[in-house]
Amino acid sequence: MEEHIKIETTFIKLQDLLKFAGAVETGGEAKLLIQNGEVKVNGEPCTMRGKKLYPGDRAELDGQVFVVE
Repeated sequence: MEEHIKIETTFIKLQDLLKFAGAVETGGEAKLLIQNGEVKVNGEPCTMRGKKLYPGDRAELDGQVFVVE
């Protein structure tokens, strides 16, 4: 399933995207999932919770895909 996330800023941090999209409930949960390598950014595992995502970037968690617009 693919969900498009529209942002009003230049970029959004990965952990904030996961919270904003409702994929996680807390920043702590996002931190653990990211540090454990369970999140992919543009098809590659990403362990940086502060990774900046720009329009066109894709994050994936448990089969859910979030596309930044």
